Amino acid sequence: MSRKNIITGTLILTCANLITKCMGFFYRVFMSNAIGAEGMGLYQLILPLYMLAWSITSAGFTTTISHLAAQEYIRGQNGNIGRIVKQAVCLSLCASAAVSCVLFFGADSIALSMLRDRRAAFSLRLLALAVPFMAASSCFRGFFLGIQETLVPAFSQVLEQTVRILTIYFLAGIFVPRGLSYACGAAVCGILFGELLSCGFTVWNYFHYKRKHKFIRKPTLSSPAVLAMILSTALPLSASRIAGSLLSTVENLLIPRQLQLHGQNTVQALSTYGELTGMAMPLVLLPSACLMAASVSLVPEISEACAVKQDTRISKTVSATFLFTSVIGFGAAALFAVFPHEICYIVYDRAALGQVLFPLAFLCPLLYAQTTLHGLLNGLGEQLFLFRNNILSSCISIAVIWFCMPAYGVAAFLGGWFLSLLFSVSCSLHRLWKRTAVLPSCRSCFFKPLLAGAAAGLITKYCIRIFAPSKLLFLGSLCGMGILYLLFLFLLGCLDKRMLSLLLGKKTGGR
Repeated sequence: MSRKNIITGTLILTCANLITKCMGFFYRVFMSNAIGAEGMGLYQLILPLYMLAWSITSAGFTTTISHLAAQEYIRGQNGNIGRIVKQAVCLSLCASAAVSCVLFFGADSIALSMLRDRRAAFSLRLLALAVPFMAASSCFRGFFLGIQETLVPAFSQVLEQTVRILTIYFLAGIFVPRGLSYACGAAVCGILFGELLSCGFTVWNYFHYKRKHKFIRKPTLSSPAVLAMILSTALPLSASRIAGSLLSTVENLLIPRQLQLHGQNTVQALSTYGELTGMAMPLVLLPSACLMAASVSLVPEISEACAVKQDTRISKTVSATFLFTSVIGFGAAALFAVFPHEICYIVYDRAALGQVLFPLAFLCPLLYAQTTLHGLLNGLGEQLFLFRNNILSSCISIAVIWFCMPAYGVAAFLGGWFLSLLFSVSCSLHRLWKRTAVLPSCRSCFFKPLLAGAAAGLITKYCIRIFAPSKLLFLGSLCGMGILYLLFLFLLGCLDKRMLSLLLGKKTGGR
């Protein structure tokens, strides 16, 4: 059986993620200008519930189908794949029906008791309607990711984001003047219509693919066996995501309240929260689009290698992924640390926001490493470990927010996030080493990218001071900094022909 190279799928998903994230910036910039930081804060209060609904109905099934479909696809058992997808869709739709009922009929109670803001009820009811489409779409995306046909999930992401932005653009003029409740409702309408069209697109492509490739082979696995396979993988994954979403919800609800204990009033606390989570964090997460794509592609890649016991393939995949993560992580950290005010001025026309962005820059290497490690460990079937690890790391962050934020404000949140990331990455590295006997090189994956990023950033910063500041100059300096960064990586020996071959996924022994 011919197998598509991992780099092809990663590049396709990377392009889709970059496009959707850039499009998402259009939405966030538009919304921040239309409703201000307080409105963004209210919207950010609703998002954790959206992520919780996704965790319950979709997250575990996407990775499960990707993992199981990859194993059956390499064995040529197409009939089993169809049975896996069918049962997973039924399970996810049952879960989504329950979640939708809770959100729709309990919107007022949730808004008052959990979010402490009555204005969120309208958006919660709209969100409830989107959950079943989100669940079904995630299952079919998992199928395409498992067989490494990444064009369909990639295009569905772009389609979904396009519909969201167009919906918000056309509804904002009608909804925003009626208050923050309706402004958030316009954003959630975008989620609803985006999920609806994305679901229709993936479902149509699934049945078209089955007809084209004649998935008519009789399943060799019984329905009870498939159900057991799905639940054994999906339940730990879903439990991990649900626990993480619940803890994230608690964390996001605590931040505005603890900021008030720090001395801010309600409006100031919600505005600070909106600047931090709704404006600065998306900037930090933008470069991780390629790593999210790699993380998704790693699940079927590692699953296939494990299924046929190709240890060399696993080792080389891990090594290339860590190098790629380090290059992106330290490059992004240098960019945000050297140009925080300029970036915020270009994107939001608010240079002062750079004070919030600057400390977040130093979290980039750990944040991106966590994304990659989760993809690797999911492919190795370490869902229970990730469940425990995620809960413990979230508890660290919440504890710091609870005890330290009233005294130290936003600095305490950043410190708690750093400690939780450090704990999560350290434990994940240890687990990965126990499973694969592979650890990243400190010289190649830490010291050399750090030195290259610092040198490129400082040289670029010094050079542009000679000229009069302008947006065009800054955009050009970004390109220059990227070129300098890559040049220093080659000069330091972090990148060479062998490493490029590894990163580009050329076939090697054991494949």
